Amino acid sequence: MPTVAPSSINLTNQFLIAMPSMSDGNFAGTVVYMCEHNDKGALGLVINRPIDIDLRKLFEKVDLSLERDDLATRPVYQGGPVQTERGFVLHDSLDAEGGHYSSTLKITEGLEMTTSRDVLEALSNGAGPKRVFITLGYSGWSAGQLEEEILRNGWLTVDADHGIIFDTPVEQRYDRALSLLGVDRNFLMGEAGHA
Repeated sequence: MPTVAPSSINLTNQFLIAMPSMSDGNFAGTVVYMCEHNDKGALGLVINRPIDIDLRKLFEKVDLSLERDDLATRPVYQGGPVQTERGFVLHDSLDAEGGHYSSTLKITEGLEMTTSRDVLEALSNGAGPKRVFITLGYSGWSAGQLEEEILRNGWLTVDADHGIIFDTPVEQRYDRALSLLGVDRNFLMGEAGHA
């Protein structure tokens, strides 16, 4: 099988959409938002796997109250199988420079991911970013691993629509992501041919 040089594509700010043939239980039926992709590997967050905990309960577990009623009953998501005890907050940028919090990765203009507690403290005080998406764990790939999975028809890729992450009901996210490609899940085949 031919290999793809890790630096030949950059999937940052794109969706990975699992093909129906995806046999890995961590990713079957998922949409992953790619936060970072470079020659060292890739990091993303699954956006359509809520877990049985809401944000108010999560904040209580870390000894914070959540004063924002607009967020209290929103679910926490399983971001992936790596570091499942650690929180990842995908959010709007607060300022033009980004990096407003201690440990923030600027993904694209207007969207960042923070892993430090200070973003939770800001939200707890009724401040912080307006739109947030919080996961426990993340999805990670070593250098070249994701490219190989794509070559084996494990994933479809498309430019991300942030509205799907923040505004679309969870049960519609997979189909909405597919619609960005003009694809209906009923027409997807488990295997694709190569020319």
